[in-house]
Order: sequence, then C-alpha cells, then structure tokens
Amino acid sequence: MQQGWEMMPWYGMIFGPIMMILVLATAVTVVILLVRWLGGGSGSPFHDNRQPSKAALDILKERFAKGEIDKDEFEEKKRLLSD
Repeated sequence: MQQGWEMMPWYGMIFGPIMMILVLATAVTVVILLVRWLGGGSGSPFHDNRQPSKAALDILKERFAKGEIDKDEFEEKKRLLSD
C-alpha cells in the first residue's frame, strides 16, 4: 500500500499549489476589501471618491479667462472641441 504523496496523481502536483495560491489570493482580497469598507470614508469598497472631471470647454474657458491663451487660440480650440 502506498502512502503520502506517492498516492497523489501527477496532476495533483500541479493543481494543488495553484489552488492554494487562488485560495490565498481570494482571502487576501476579501480582507483588503473589508478593511477598506470598515475603514470609513466612502461607505463601500466599490465607491469612487474622485470628483468628476471638468468638461474640456470649461477648462478652455478658464484658461482664456486667466490669460493663458489668446482669443484666436481659444476660438480655434473651441471649434476643435465642437467637432
């Protein structure tokens, strides 16, 4: 009668470590998500806290108002954005 690893088929030597890594990765992911969720702030680990980005036209208007670009450049870029 065989004992120990000798009874394990050859594919067990491949899939065993792969399954162990997958289980460990899943456990780590669950712990990270729980810590982020319990850590406060967003209320959910899947919630995006970033502010929506400004529209390109709004940024262009700000740059023109600050004097970073002149009227010709403003009009050209505005035309390009509207295309």
